[in-house]
Amino acid sequence: MEHFRLDILRHGETELSHTLRGSTDDALTEYGWQQMQQTITTALHEINAKSQPAWDAIFTSDLQRCRLFAQDLSKQLDTPVFQNAQFQEMHFGDWEAVSTEQIYQQSPELLSQFWQSPSTYTPPNAESMQQFQQRIDLGIQQIVKLTQKNAWQRVLLVSHGGVIKLLKCLAEQKPLDDLLKMTAELGQLNAFSIYDAAHIRLWEQRK
Repeated sequence: MEHFRLDILRHGETELSHTLRGSTDDALTEYGWQQMQQTITTALHEINAKSQPAWDAIFTSDLQRCRLFAQDLSKQLDTPVFQNAQFQEMHFGDWEAVSTEQIYQQSPELLSQFWQSPSTYTPPNAESMQQFQQRIDLGIQQIVKLTQKNAWQRVLLVSHGGVIKLLKCLAEQKPLDDLLKMTAELGQLNAFSIYDAAHIRLWEQRK
Protein backbone atom coordinates (compact mmCIF):
# COMPACT_ATOMS: atom_id res chain seq x y z
CA MET A 1 0.00 0.00 0.00
CA GLU A 2 1.34 3.44 -0.93
CA HIS A 3 2.16 5.75 1.94
CA PHE A 4 3.93 9.01 2.68
CA ARG A 5 5.73 10.53 5.64
CA LEU A 6 3.89 13.10 7.72
CA ASP A 7 6.05 15.07 10.16
CA ILE A 8 4.00 16.97 12.73
CA LEU A 9 5.54 19.93 14.52
CA ARG A 10 3.78 20.97 17.70
CA HIS A 11 3.76 24.70 18.29
CA GLY A 12 6.08 26.06 20.97
CA GLU A 13 5.34 27.86 24.22
CA THR A 14 2.46 30.34 24.05
CA GLU A 15 1.15 33.19 26.16
CA LEU A 16 -1.49 30.83 27.64
CA SER A 17 0.66 27.70 27.92
CA HIS A 18 -0.41 27.28 31.56
CA THR A 19 -4.05 26.76 30.50
CA LEU A 20 -6.25 24.47 28.40
CA ARG A 21 -6.05 26.96 25.53
CA GLY A 22 -7.74 24.63 23.03
CA SER A 23 -9.12 26.70 20.16
CA THR A 24 -8.28 29.99 21.91
CA ASP A 25 -6.09 31.91 19.46
CA ASP A 26 -3.19 32.91 21.69
CA ALA A 27 0.23 33.91 20.38
CA LEU A 28 3.62 32.23 20.61
CA THR A 29 6.11 33.68 23.04
CA GLU A 30 9.55 34.55 21.68
CA TYR A 31 10.87 31.39 23.31
CA GLY A 32 8.07 29.35 21.72
CA TRP A 33 9.11 30.55 18.26
CA GLN A 34 12.73 29.70 19.05
CA GLN A 35 11.72 26.18 20.14
CA MET A 36 10.09 25.54 16.78
CA GLN A 37 12.90 27.10 14.73
CA GLN A 38 15.57 25.10 16.55
CA THR A 39 13.68 21.85 15.94
CA ILE A 40 13.24 22.63 12.23
CA THR A 41 16.89 23.67 11.85
CA THR A 42 18.02 20.38 13.42
CA ALA A 43 15.64 18.39 11.21
CA LEU A 44 16.87 20.11 8.05
CA HIS A 45 20.50 19.39 8.98
CA GLU A 46 19.62 15.70 9.35
CA ILE A 47 17.71 15.68 6.07
CA ASN A 48 20.59 17.35 4.23
CA ALA A 49 23.15 15.01 5.82
CA LYS A 50 21.21 12.05 4.45
CA SER A 51 20.77 13.75 1.05
CA GLN A 52 17.01 13.44 1.45
CA PRO A 53 14.48 15.87 0.00
CA ALA A 54 12.87 18.26 2.47
CA TRP A 55 9.11 18.69 2.80
CA ASP A 56 7.11 18.87 -0.41
CA ALA A 57 4.39 20.91 1.29
CA ILE A 58 3.48 22.44 4.65
CA PHE A 59 0.04 22.20 6.24
CA THR A 60 -0.98 24.16 9.30
CA SER A 61 -3.73 24.76 11.81
CA ASP A 62 -5.24 28.19 11.23
CA LEU A 63 -4.54 29.27 14.81
CA GLN A 64 -1.76 31.83 14.94
CA ARG A 65 0.54 29.83 17.21
CA CYS A 66 0.90 27.40 14.28
CA ARG A 67 -0.03 29.47 11.22
CA LEU A 68 2.46 32.33 11.57
CA PHE A 69 5.45 30.01 11.95
CA ALA A 70 4.26 27.79 9.08
CA GLN A 71 3.88 30.79 6.78
CA ASP A 72 7.36 32.02 7.70
CA LEU A 73 8.86 28.57 7.13
CA SER A 74 7.08 28.37 3.78
CA LYS A 75 8.94 31.49 2.69
CA GLN A 76 12.26 30.21 4.07
CA LEU A 77 11.97 26.93 2.15
CA ASP A 78 10.02 28.20 -0.86
CA THR A 79 7.47 25.47 -0.13
CA PRO A 80 3.68 25.76 -0.54
CA VAL A 81 1.66 26.15 2.65
CA PHE A 82 -1.96 25.10 3.17
CA GLN A 83 -4.04 26.41 6.06
CA ASN A 84 -6.64 23.99 7.43
CA ALA A 85 -8.97 24.67 10.37
CA GLN A 86 -9.58 20.92 10.75
CA PHE A 87 -6.22 20.73 12.54
CA GLN A 88 -7.11 23.10 15.37
CA GLU A 89 -6.67 21.85 18.91
CA MET A 90 -9.64 20.24 20.64
CA HIS A 91 -12.20 22.82 21.78
CA PHE A 92 -12.55 22.72 25.57
CA GLY A 93 -15.81 24.68 25.91
CA ASP A 94 -16.17 26.33 29.33
CA TRP A 95 -12.63 25.23 30.17
CA GLU A 96 -11.06 27.21 27.32
CA ALA A 97 -8.03 29.26 28.48
CA VAL A 98 -8.54 28.14 32.09
CA SER A 99 -5.72 26.51 34.06
CA THR A 100 -6.13 22.93 35.25
CA GLU A 101 -5.43 24.19 38.78
CA GLN A 102 -8.42 26.52 38.60
CA ILE A 103 -10.65 23.80 37.14
CA TYR A 104 -9.54 21.43 39.89
CA GLN A 105 -10.40 23.99 42.56
CA GLN A 106 -13.86 24.54 41.11
CA SER A 107 -14.77 21.10 39.73
CA PRO A 108 -12.33 18.41 40.91
CA GLU A 109 -14.68 15.50 40.11
CA LEU A 110 -15.35 16.74 36.58
CA LEU A 111 -11.65 17.22 35.86
CA SER A 112 -10.89 13.75 37.21
CA GLN A 113 -13.59 12.24 34.97
CA PHE A 114 -12.07 13.94 31.95
CA TRP A 115 -8.51 12.79 32.72
CA GLN A 116 -9.61 9.21 33.35
CA SER A 117 -12.17 8.79 30.56
CA PRO A 118 -12.02 11.55 27.94
CA SER A 119 -13.94 9.39 25.45
CA THR A 120 -17.02 9.27 27.66
CA TYR A 121 -16.78 12.56 29.58
CA THR A 122 -16.81 15.86 27.67
CA PRO A 123 -16.17 19.18 29.48
CA PRO A 124 -19.15 21.56 29.57
CA ASN A 125 -19.95 22.92 26.07
CA ALA A 126 -16.79 21.32 24.66
CA GLU A 127 -16.10 19.23 21.59
CA SER A 128 -16.44 15.52 22.29
CA MET A 129 -13.53 13.16 21.68
CA GLN A 130 -15.51 11.53 18.89
CA GLN A 131 -16.17 14.90 17.21
CA PHE A 132 -12.50 15.73 17.54
CA GLN A 133 -11.45 12.45 15.92
CA GLN A 134 -13.93 12.93 13.06
CA ARG A 135 -12.53 16.40 12.42
CA ILE A 136 -8.92 15.22 12.38
CA ASP A 137 -9.85 12.26 10.16
CA LEU A 138 -11.33 14.72 7.67
CA GLY A 139 -8.17 16.82 7.76
CA ILE A 140 -5.99 13.76 7.17
CA GLN A 141 -8.20 12.75 4.24
CA GLN A 142 -7.68 16.20 2.73
CA ILE A 143 -3.89 15.88 3.11
CA VAL A 144 -3.96 12.38 1.59
CA LYS A 145 -5.94 13.64 -1.41
CA LEU A 146 -3.51 16.48 -2.13
CA THR A 147 -0.47 14.30 -1.49
CA GLN A 148 -1.65 11.62 -3.90
CA LYS A 149 -2.59 14.21 -6.52
CA ASN A 150 0.86 15.81 -6.38
CA ALA A 151 2.90 12.63 -5.73
CA TRP A 152 4.41 14.13 -2.58
CA GLN A 153 6.60 11.89 -0.42
CA ARG A 154 7.06 13.93 2.74
CA VAL A 155 4.91 16.72 4.17
CA LEU A 156 4.98 18.81 7.33
CA LEU A 157 1.98 19.66 9.51
CA VAL A 158 2.24 22.40 12.14
CA SER A 159 -0.40 21.63 14.72
CA HIS A 160 -1.26 20.93 18.36
CA GLY A 161 -0.62 18.48 21.17
CA GLY A 162 -4.06 16.93 21.05
CA VAL A 163 -3.75 16.24 17.32
CA ILE A 164 -0.42 14.48 17.80
CA LYS A 165 -1.71 12.47 20.75
CA LEU A 166 -4.79 11.38 18.83
CA LEU A 167 -2.69 10.21 15.88
CA LYS A 168 -0.40 8.32 18.26
CA CYS A 169 -3.43 6.54 19.72
CA LEU A 170 -4.58 5.58 16.23
CA ALA A 171 -1.08 4.56 15.12
CA GLU A 172 -0.59 2.35 18.17
CA GLN A 173 -4.18 1.10 18.04
CA LYS A 174 -4.83 2.31 21.57
CA PRO A 175 -8.26 3.28 22.93
CA LEU A 176 -9.14 6.98 22.89
CA ASP A 177 -9.09 6.98 26.70
CA ASP A 178 -5.30 6.62 26.43
CA LEU A 179 -4.99 9.90 24.52
CA LEU A 180 -3.99 12.00 27.52
CA LYS A 181 -1.24 9.48 28.37
CA MET A 182 0.51 10.10 25.04
CA THR A 183 3.44 12.50 24.75
CA ALA A 184 3.64 15.57 22.52
CA GLU A 185 6.31 18.00 23.66
CA LEU A 186 6.11 21.70 22.83
CA GLY A 187 8.05 22.62 19.70
CA GLN A 188 8.99 19.01 18.85
CA LEU A 189 8.46 16.79 15.80
CA ASN A 190 6.65 13.47 15.58
CA ALA A 191 6.70 11.35 12.40
CA PHE A 192 3.98 9.12 10.99
CA SER A 193 3.45 6.88 7.98
CA ILE A 194 0.11 7.80 6.43
CA TYR A 195 -1.66 5.38 4.13
CA ASP A 196 -5.11 6.92 4.59
CA ALA A 197 -7.14 8.25 7.54
CA ALA A 198 -7.82 4.68 8.67
CA HIS A 199 -4.25 3.44 8.34
CA ILE A 200 -1.71 5.44 10.31
CA ARG A 201 1.54 4.14 11.80
CA LEU A 202 4.45 5.65 13.66
CA TRP A 203 7.23 6.25 11.13
CA GLU A 204 9.72 4.17 13.12
CA GLN A 205 7.34 1.21 12.93
CA ARG A 206 6.73 1.37 9.19
CA LYS A 207 7.06 -1.83 7.17
